[in-house]
Amino acid sequence: MITKNPSPVREVNKFKSYARLLVRHHFGTAARRIGYNPSGLTNFVFTVKHAEGNFVLRISPDPGRLNTFIKEQWAQKAARKAGAPVPEILEVGAEVIPFPYMISTTVEGHEATHHPERLEILRQMGQWAARINKIRTKGFGETFDWSENQLSRNKSFKEYLENEYRYGSKLQTLAKHRLLTRSQIRTLEKIFTEAGKTRQNGALTHGDLRLKNVIADGDGRIIAILDWGSCTSNIAPQWELSIALHDLGIDGMQHFLDGYQMKSDKLKEIMPLVKAFNVANYAAAIEEAVRSRDRVRLAEFRTRLGGTLDLYSF
Repeated sequence: MITKNPSPVREVNKFKSYARLLVRHHFGTAARRIGYNPSGLTNFVFTVKHAEGNFVLRISPDPGRLNTFIKEQWAQKAARKAGAPVPEILEVGAEVIPFPYMISTTVEGHEATHHPERLEILRQMGQWAARINKIRTKGFGETFDWSENQLSRNKSFKEYLENEYRYGSKLQTLAKHRLLTRSQIRTLEKIFTEAGKTRQNGALTHGDLRLKNVIADGDGRIIAILDWGSCTSNIAPQWELSIALHDLGIDGMQHFLDGYQMKSDKLKEIMPLVKAFNVANYAAAIEEAVRSRDRVRLAEFRTRLGGTLDLYSF
């Protein structure tokens, strides 16, 4: 199910007028057609048909989004250089209109979520993840090579875990609402503490490498990896796998990992941190369920995090 932007018609029309202005400014002539795509959750997304070609234009109502767009541009350029199939970002800015915007090339194909060849697509995703994760970066977290800022960078993985990821706060949420036992919390604390001692360098991670962000052709060949807004410089492949494997069944996981070509002993070595990330990442959703007094959702989280649904180990 595709989540749609619930913005009212008046807002859509306002940003559509900005889209017309941007197209004329950057291409010199008006678009043949500009269509609104409601699938953009945080951005206003428009498809543009122009004499120069077909493009996608994203405009964010949040001025702070400019840095995210710049980060995406850097990451996609680095991934393209490494051979990964990503759309080309032609322009990022916030000068022509009072909001950040991004113009990129259009990719024709099928979203992979319900593609009949999705297992093969997952294998390819693993291959591309391995190649992307070989791109070396400096620092850890959201601020890395794309930014000239130095003071806001986490120079070590330990700094990232404590100051940006804030694993301690996440574990407090899990403990406070009794989603895990004290023994489980201590185990997670130990895993994160040990991980903080790593001397492993940062690597580019897509951060949301899932089927919904992949476009494939009719035969199941990946032609584009989309939505790099969550990319980070991180420890790889642990962070990448904690997101990429999260909502897959066992067969899907196996195909992704087969594509990554990781030896079984290495996978066994890194999985404690992969699992720790996956569990800790529930903290935000748990806090939201508590705020909304959604007891049903909280019960589902307890069932899931308690291991009740684990069908493969004892």
